[in-house]
Amino acid sequence: MVENEFRAYLEGRKLSPGEIDFAIEAAKDLEGYLERHETDLMRADLGLLKGYVSLLISEGRNSEDRLVAIARYCRFAKKNEYFIHIAGLVNAVEVLPGIQDRLGELVGEDVRRRVFEGVELPPLGAPQEEYPRLTRSVVTRMEGELSPEICKEVLTWNYHRIPTEAFLGHRERFERAGDIDAYLKGEHMRFIEELSRFADDGSVWYEQEITPEVVEFVKRDQEISIGRREGDTIYVTKIPFAPKQYLEERDPRLRRYYACHCPLARAAILDGESEVPSMFCYCSAGFTKVLYDVIFGEPTEIEVLESALNGDSRCRFAIRIPSSQMRSERGHD
Repeated sequence: MVENEFRAYLEGRKLSPGEIDFAIEAAKDLEGYLERHETDLMRADLGLLKGYVSLLISEGRNSEDRLVAIARYCRFAKKNEYFIHIAGLVNAVEVLPGIQDRLGELVGEDVRRRVFEGVELPPLGAPQEEYPRLTRSVVTRMEGELSPEICKEVLTWNYHRIPTEAFLGHRERFERAGDIDAYLKGEHMRFIEELSRFADDGSVWYEQEITPEVVEFVKRDQEISIGRREGDTIYVTKIPFAPKQYLEERDPRLRRYYACHCPLARAAILDGESEVPSMFCYCSAGFTKVLYDVIFGEPTEIEVLESALNGDSRCRFAIRIPSSQMRSERGHD
């Protein structure tokens, strides 16, 4: 590994000396595993990473710090396939425990206990294929215990715990824009510029591999990741989880799989056995609406219109603009 360059990369991300030393040790450990399999990071296939993570689990070394350190090394090295896979493993672990806590807060400990009775969460780093059966069980029990409205209220939440401070720049730009349509148009232009930089650089945008074709796809549709207003509603379509593969694929089931972001459910689209109720997509809705809650300064209502778990080729949402924000938009309808 190129240790000095990786160290400089980590220093640029403002990590502490201890975190940097640990990340370098973790990267060397991964490289050593690959060397024992007569390959290196850039030539290794995804199966070797899965084998390495399984080894970490068996040895009790599957800490979040270690997986994050390995993900940072893969991002630095632009081993995009590895980075995306590890990010999905880390993101999978916090949602079901969060739902468990929120159930107890909203509807009481008895319901929480009945919904999660016998549910044993996989260890950190477990393959995504282990989650759909558990997710289906939890959501099916919720639907049996609660009304659809309460199920949606439980699921529509910020389970990835993204701090509101992350969206304050959006709120400032919204206030400067003067109206919703101008804000959305400006954000679309900013988004295209941002994706173009990632396409030129070859690095991963969040968990998405960006190509010139992906940039053109987003450029044609303001709904993707940003939104388009009609009356008192903003329509938002999620950028596919794997946009490059999504655009190249023609098989409807695989396109749904490439569209779906959820590490707890997307494997069910392929296995044909552990179908996850589409109600679970309100968890994705909760993630989508946080931005608009912040820019409008009050909670928004959101509806799932289309989703990969419901058999659609995309995930699309309708966000109701608060009436207090619509007064200035009447002249733009």
